[in-house]
Amino acid sequence: MTTRETTVLITVTGRDKPGVTSVLFGALSRHDTNLLDVEQVVIRSRLTLGVLLTTPGDAESLQDEVEQAMASIGFDVDVEIGADHTERRSLSTHAIVVLGSPVTARAFKVIARELASIGVNIDTIRGVADYPLTGLELHVSTPSGTADDDTTLRHHLVELSAAEGVDIAVERGGLARRAKRLIVFDVDSTLIQGEGIEMLAAHAGREAEVRAVTEKAMRGEIDFTESLHRRVAALAGLDANVIEAVSQQLELTPGARTTIRTLRRLGFRCGVVSGGFRQVIQPLADELELDFVEANTLEIIEGTLTGRVVGHVVDRAAKAVALQTFADQRGVPIEQTVAVGDGANDIDMIEAAGLGIAFNAKPALQQVADASLTHPYLDAILFILGITRDEIEHADAAEGVVRRVPLP
Repeated sequence: MTTRETTVLITVTGRDKPGVTSVLFGALSRHDTNLLDVEQVVIRSRLTLGVLLTTPGDAESLQDEVEQAMASIGFDVDVEIGADHTERRSLSTHAIVVLGSPVTARAFKVIARELASIGVNIDTIRGVADYPLTGLELHVSTPSGTADDDTTLRHHLVELSAAEGVDIAVERGGLARRAKRLIVFDVDSTLIQGEGIEMLAAHAGREAEVRAVTEKAMRGEIDFTESLHRRVAALAGLDANVIEAVSQQLELTPGARTTIRTLRRLGFRCGVVSGGFRQVIQPLADELELDFVEANTLEIIEGTLTGRVVGHVVDRAAKAVALQTFADQRGVPIEQTVAVGDGANDIDMIEAAGLGIAFNAKPALQQVADASLTHPYLDAILFILGITRDEIEHADAAEGVVRRVPLP
């Protein structure tokens, strides 16, 4: 004779403290129970613990003992006898990260409503950051569960992002999201603040002229190679010593060191691909211990800039080639790469990468990127990758480098 088992779902809630799980499972251990699923979450010291189990014994007797045990430590409990256990927990198809300063309840309501309108279910939500931005990560399931849903999700969320003043990043879920192993950054206005060539041009008194050409190139209005030659020509006659002076003046984007330090801990290979100049960038790359550097080379003859570059030009197409070359050198599939940039000359690289991130970018790049960040903190990239601020600071604390700089 087969004994009929009863499925029971137990949910306990209360202020988190040591021993809660021990008390609950102590009560369950006095009954013949088999665990099917356990989930626990703590939000601001408030614990919710759910247990799905089966028992061939008296479910009501189990319920009475659990209720008494949890009442003894001041916890509320809900017991559902005969709960449905046939539906397996499904793997979320996508991860959506919402970043803002702040993320308002209204913004989150609008996002949740939009997701519901296209049949997307929110499976789990967790906080990933409270500094320098508020970050919330949603794991969701789309109706078809296919890659075609990527475009649909981004299309529906991109307008909300601008309207509600938050950044919204969409990635495929599962192992693919956690498999990233190599990242490349554009340099000017991405890894560093400002444009290196404009800083050089300032020494020639032609900064405004060069800036105007740079802006047109970044918007995609003129060919990058043409713009580079026009801008470099403005440097003709400068003493080569200005390169060292400019290199020492480079200012990293807020969060850049944190980003690279954290990714290196995780085994990432990190590099830069720049339309700027190797002589200016290399000292910074050495300081950051980057694995790859691809950039243009200024021609110098007898200690003077000639106003020309030597070798091939690192333009839009060359940036994508560099990304692929770096990946090949390290045996990393292109799907496991990340590229970060801000201008039209980064489009090919961003499209080629497994995850392309537009950082305070021009519209032409935002339209093709997988994620677009509009806040000025480079470490927001870590949150998109599913790394939490607590994890970052715990690792930093072990090395004695925890520091929260006051935000403007």
